[in-house]
This record gives sequence, structure tokens and C-alpha cells, in this order.
Amino acid sequence: MTESHLASTPTDLADKRQALILIAEDEPEIADILSAYLKRSGFQTAHALDGRRALELHQSLKPDLVLLDVLMPNLDGWMVLAEIRHRGTTPVIMLTAQDQDMDKLMGLRIGADDYIVKPFNPAEVVARTQAVLRRSLDHGYATRPSVLRVNAFEIDIDSHEVSVQIGAQKHPLNLTVTEFRLLAQLAKAPKRVFSRAELLALCSPESDSLERTVDSHISKLRRKIEDLGLQGVPVSIRGVGYRFGSTP
Repeated sequence: MTESHLASTPTDLADKRQALILIAEDEPEIADILSAYLKRSGFQTAHALDGRRALELHQSLKPDLVLLDVLMPNLDGWMVLAEIRHRGTTPVIMLTAQDQDMDKLMGLRIGADDYIVKPFNPAEVVARTQAVLRRSLDHGYATRPSVLRVNAFEIDIDSHEVSVQIGAQKHPLNLTVTEFRLLAQLAKAPKRVFSRAELLALCSPESDSLERTVDSHISKLRRKIEDLGLQGVPVSIRGVGYRFGSTP
């Protein structure tokens, strides 16, 4: 990566207030250059050398944005991105040497806000960081509800609790972590069909499970919902994957 002079125009992010950028990058030289450029534009930075450390720092520091390399030790960038998306809406920009369209599509479908291919100009990374932060403020990510209400279901993302309205009564639905993640992911876009590969990446990023294990988790989830008297959630779409259910 070649260093170039930083753009002299100061950032106009009035609401940035020393925003904290987490740099998840296993090459210290690249991380140091990015950190220097970001600091010169008024940002604070933190650095993680591997995926597990990135998730630890994301949990403890609550950064305003994550610059996330794809090829990292322990957990790769896709796994880290999927877990960050489970936790909330922290903006994420992927940094990678892989410029294949499928890699870009994977990142964007899991929830990346932008995608920058190496080698890159550090000044461009700063500019795109500013742009993504502006968009996140404009779209009001911080005000997104933490409770999803779809048909009879009420899903609290923060507390990992689910209740189902049956007649005049609410019934708790006791789920495993993976079952909860699957239900919540499907509920976020109840009309969309998710493939098994997508659900595996989004809902069990830390495991080495095969796609067919998604079928097992979905089957157990569906059985628990049927025990409460509701049928057809989630819905299987033959040859494609799963959807939350038939929406009225």
C-alpha cells in the first residue's frame, strides 16, 4: 500500500466528536498507516490483530465504525461481520485483497456498509469512513428498535427473549442461542427467502458446521413454535432456503 498525502480539506462531520474507529487488521504496518491518517482527521483509533480480539474490542469499546480486514487469524472478517450485525448496527467497511464480485456481494449481503480493495489510498479510506458515518447518522441507525414485532411474535434483540401472542395471552418461547439468531434474522426481513449458506454465516459464524445443520436448527425451532399452536414458521422454500412465514 502506498502512502499519499492526506487531503487538506478538514472533515465536516459536525457530529463526529472524536469518533472511535476500530481497525481490525492483522498487518501492523497497514494498521499503523490507517491509524495515522484517521488521527490526523480527528478520529480516535483502536487496533485488533485478529478476529476474536476485534469482537472483544467491539463489545468493550463500542466503536462508531469498524474497518474490517477479511483474512485474519482465529475468526475471519465474514464471521466478525456476522457477529457485529447480531449485536447491532455499527457501520462496517470491509478491507480486503479479494476483489471478486462474489466476495463483495457476500460482504454486502451480510451487512457491510462499504467494501475497499487493497492496495488502497489511506486518504480514500478516511474519506469513505467519513461518508459511511454521515450516512449512519442520516439513517438514524442508533434509533432502530431493538424489539421486532412480526405477526404474533415479539422478539427482543437486546435481551434475547421471544414471546408469542396466542389469543389474549403472551407465551414465552425458550430458544437456544442459534435458534434465537435464526428466528431474529428471518424476522428482520419476513418476506425474504434466506439460503442455508446465508443463515449459517449470519447465525452461526463461529462454528464449522455444515449447511445441513441449519435444517436441524430450523426443525427444532419450528417444533417449539408448533408446540404453542402456531404452524408454518419458519417456512421451507424447496431448493432455496427459509423464510420467516406467510405474512398476512
